[in-house]
Amino acid sequence: MLLRMLRNDLMRKKGITAALFIFVLLAALLVSSGSRMIMELTSSIQFLFSESKTPHFVQMHSGDLDQTKVNQWAEGNTLVEQHQIVEMVNIDGANLYLGAESEKNTVMDIDLVTQNQQFDYLLNLNSEIIQVRDGEIAVPVYYLQQNKLNIGDKVRINNGAFERAYTIVDFVRDAQMNPSVVHSKRFIVSPDDWQELKQGVGEMEYLIEFRLNDPAKTSEFTQAYQNAGLPNAGPVVTYGLFQVLNAMTDGIIAAVIILVSLVLILIAMLCIRFTMLATIEEDYREISVMKAIGIAEKDIKRLYLLKYVFMAGVASVLGYVASLGVNKLFVSNIMLYMGKAPETLLHFAVPLLAAGVIFAMVVLFCRTVLRRFRSISAVEALRTGSLGDTQIIRNRLSLSRNRWSSVPVFLGLKDVMQRVKMFRLLLFVFIVSSFIMIVPINFLNTLQAPSFISYMGVGQSDIRIDLRHTDDIEQRYANLINQVKNDKDVKAYSPLVTSQFKVRNAEGSYDNLSVESGDFSVFPLSYLSGNAPTTDREIALSDANANELKLNIGDKLTLQVSGEDRVMTISGIYQDVTNGGKTAKALLPYNKDSVLWYVVSLDLKDRSMMAAKVAAYEKEFSPARVTDLQGYLHQTLGGTIQQLKLVTTLALVIGVFISILITSLFLQMLVAKDNNDIAVLRSLGFALSKIKLKYVVMSLAILIVGVALGTILSNTLGPKLVSGIMSSFGASNIVFVVDPLQAYVLCPLLLAGTIIVTAWISIQSIRETSISKMIVE
Repeated sequence: MLLRMLRNDLMRKKGITAALFIFVLLAALLVSSGSRMIMELTSSIQFLFSESKTPHFVQMHSGDLDQTKVNQWAEGNTLVEQHQIVEMVNIDGANLYLGAESEKNTVMDIDLVTQNQQFDYLLNLNSEIIQVRDGEIAVPVYYLQQNKLNIGDKVRINNGAFERAYTIVDFVRDAQMNPSVVHSKRFIVSPDDWQELKQGVGEMEYLIEFRLNDPAKTSEFTQAYQNAGLPNAGPVVTYGLFQVLNAMTDGIIAAVIILVSLVLILIAMLCIRFTMLATIEEDYREISVMKAIGIAEKDIKRLYLLKYVFMAGVASVLGYVASLGVNKLFVSNIMLYMGKAPETLLHFAVPLLAAGVIFAMVVLFCRTVLRRFRSISAVEALRTGSLGDTQIIRNRLSLSRNRWSSVPVFLGLKDVMQRVKMFRLLLFVFIVSSFIMIVPINFLNTLQAPSFISYMGVGQSDIRIDLRHTDDIEQRYANLINQVKNDKDVKAYSPLVTSQFKVRNAEGSYDNLSVESGDFSVFPLSYLSGNAPTTDREIALSDANANELKLNIGDKLTLQVSGEDRVMTISGIYQDVTNGGKTAKALLPYNKDSVLWYVVSLDLKDRSMMAAKVAAYEKEFSPARVTDLQGYLHQTLGGTIQQLKLVTTLALVIGVFISILITSLFLQMLVAKDNNDIAVLRSLGFALSKIKLKYVVMSLAILIVGVALGTILSNTLGPKLVSGIMSSFGASNIVFVVDPLQAYVLCPLLLAGTIIVTAWISIQSIRETSISKMIVE
């Protein structure tokens, strides 16, 4: 009997049943997809690192290298399992052609290497160790994505004196240098070709790599290496940082999807409540009849619960199944850069469990809502045919005193004010819909804005010039500063040098600290707290460094300057998502023995000359990396931005869909409750169009308030949520860059247009209201 009643009920209420079914399905779909993306990201990184045998410690080095000293020290260190020194030929992007144009505007350091023999293997798209022959080359997947390359395409290297063409035979997955936020990329050539390139083009750079017997002792090993006086003219990168950098782009996207999913779950619960209240409202007389003839309350509850358990179960399962296909959109970037790890039971169990949580929440909410049966009186329900729980708030608004609006508009606003308790649910939905639409848009605009450069520890300027290491680097740097200083087209410039200093740790020994030296007042950063250093006794730390060293504004640290200890005061803390986010800034003479990079930032008097200036400086100071800051941002965050655009589009669709669904259900329920009132208005001579206008006005009034509150939340709570996501990457205080047209005009108009159309369609049933029928009833 229950099954027959269930089937009849589903067929009789197709609209409401379909709406709830779709919504639960969507909630299960997104939650399953988000959890699957996290699983894929985690397992793919682990698989890539396992197959490539990623080193636990890497010291990058430019300049002369005593390999014998390194080898002897490594062989005598009990922490070391394996070590190797990777030789790389670094070439200027202007000399590399991946098509008709050279890579002269690239922000990437381009290194040519051979395949490693012991560990740190470079893998192809099948996660196999790449082997190339003479005349062949394997290109990083970054260029596959950015330049749309294919197997068989040609790569040319030409510096004027040396020219050679290679055929692309594979694309490289590099556990160390995969992400776009890492500004180094390794190309693989054959040993013979590499020797030829070593003689003909470029400068030598080195990766001093170690795998340890116990990876948990990486910090201990790092300290031992730094105290041994070994080569260190470059940054140190560890296994943990490789994981963070690889997870950054897709990790941000996965976190945003999970955030949207959590918001959607919250709205799903409201949808369930709306739907069940609408159903109970429609079935109120049937329920009262069942109670009157003696059917137990628990049996009536079981009938309704069975319906929703069946519906939620099928919707959750279908949402999970659909996520298996939809998930390909979200994990495509993971599959390209890290490959697909062997699937385990957890890859399917965790998303299924997430969908199961949605199902359990639906059932729990159903049981909570069904407690309302306890308050149903059979006699009262048969007499009124109404739920009778809508609280009417009396107010002083009187139609006879109305002089400022038409009657339908006045009645609509009056109705909203009188039934605040009922409309607060619809208000909440509009607030959340606005929130999940505006926050991703604002985050996307923030990533694309030129000001985002400040989150990378870099002041905002027109052009940035990075000098690559050469034997005459000091002279070239001096010449560059002199040229910029005397350039009449330059409005302002700031030379900055990053070198390594020794900083005393809590144990009394010394660690390396990358410190940028120069004038920080020309292109200032936005500081989380404090300000830039103003004396040679002050230092500013990145947020990640301050957290690791457990230091704050006004605290002290001891730095070795020119061989002597100097106590420095923390003057400011800034955000930096590059190089693991661990940098510092001070007004100190740079350490010439451990320079990491030289940079000159400049502003032009006329920005229309930017392209010409970039080309001129690149040609004159080759090999140099000359980029405009917008290009720097695009090349560094391009992959993240593309993924976020997909999520933003999805959020817009979800926000609109939620608004349509809830508005439709709410108005259907409201019209059902107001049948008597509608009949009275008809009997008084109100046209159908005027009555419908009243309900449209009610919806728009709630929408206006909801969008206003949603916008406020988007600009207050939104940045905090995004900052929470970005804090692990070195940016703990994101301030949104808001496009007023998109956030304050287009999104509200999209919602308003959607609500007007939905409201008008949803209240078409009013025309079926029969006055005589209402009188008879």
